[in-house]
Amino acid sequence: MLDLKFVRENKELVENLCARRGSPAKISEILELDANRLVMLKKCEILRAERNQLTLGAKGGKPSDSDLERGKELKIELSALEQELGLLERHIKEKLLWLPNLLADDVPEGTGGEDNVEFKKWGSLPEFSFSVKDHQELGENLDIIDLARAAKVAGSRYYYLKGDGALLTWALHFWATKVLVSRGFTPFFTPGVAKENTLFGTGYLPFNDVSMYKIEDENYSLIGTSEQTLIGYHADEVLDLSSGPLKYTAFSPCFRKESGSYGKDTRGIFRVHQFHKVEQVIFCLPQDSPRYYEECLANEEYFLQQLEIPYRVVKACVGDMGFPGYKKYDIEAWFPAQDRYREVTSNTNLTDFQARRLNIRAKIKDDLVYAHTISATGVTDRFIAAILENYQQEDGSITIPKVLRDFVGKDLIAHATTAN
Repeated sequence: MLDLKFVRENKELVENLCARRGSPAKISEILELDANRLVMLKKCEILRAERNQLTLGAKGGKPSDSDLERGKELKIELSALEQELGLLERHIKEKLLWLPNLLADDVPEGTGGEDNVEFKKWGSLPEFSFSVKDHQELGENLDIIDLARAAKVAGSRYYYLKGDGALLTWALHFWATKVLVSRGFTPFFTPGVAKENTLFGTGYLPFNDVSMYKIEDENYSLIGTSEQTLIGYHADEVLDLSSGPLKYTAFSPCFRKESGSYGKDTRGIFRVHQFHKVEQVIFCLPQDSPRYYEECLANEEYFLQQLEIPYRVVKACVGDMGFPGYKKYDIEAWFPAQDRYREVTSNTNLTDFQARRLNIRAKIKDDLVYAHTISATGVTDRFIAAILENYQQEDGSITIPKVLRDFVGKDLIAHATTAN
């Protein structure tokens, strides 16, 4: 959420921002309401001053009947005005919730993922002497992915991971969590649901409501990411960041409707309604967020480098970044069967956008400032799809990446490990 004073003093900038980011917010309406608010504040000050004068005058003796009568009138007038002011301020806040975050100067223009700008690439693309299969075909042949039974049980875009597929997934997420803990992150298991005020506070509402699974007749939704519950953890708190940032990681299921993706990525486990993710979240002082934003990216790159999966890093363009984001990197892993890079992680510097909405502050000497937050993927189940495709052998078996072998307990997935 942007500061109201900033909006008032930078009307043209904020209007241009809303136009670039496709926000429906009307800045003129906000400023008109703000002008009314300032008038009402002045009226309240005048009434309070008059009330104080009456109180001071009464200290010298018994107040007159006219003073008593005026005191009663002031109480009624001030109460009504304060109530009206409170309603107006809530209305302004509702309008401010629709304003997107500011953008970093180097965010590329564009309307979608095709306009993202590559700025880093790592790894040599694997060469195969045979016709490669995609991860769905590989997983189904090995009986480690079952989409048909998942569709029977839960519908489309759900999946079972079984046998060595389940072991490989556990290994991936446990290994990534272990790495993050060694780098100063505190591990969490969080609630799988979040209240609406948390979703508004983190910026997922009102902008992204079509992707949320709302629980009918309840003030809850299933979480789309543990970012929501990790950031909400410190709502209405003053953080002690004097000795450094707070670094959190969580492993959780994530639920997303994927509205608007009908007919897109229908094969496999790439675009689904439920998946597992290890998340990185950092709370830091404003001047430190660029540094820790890069640190989260370094963690993401480390995971892919250790897994020896080729990737590239892109800067997300304006149209491919959620409204809460100030700047976003995506990492795209190489998928041989598709002959292209596909997004597997994202990393967003949210500056003070979420902290303002959730009232998360930090103390700097004698001042209180809004903290900055960073949210980044650690690993997701999309990594499993990338592993299957990049490590496939001619006979359909899968070589397990070296860093995961001790966790899985074998070097190769060569056949189904569970009965039909």
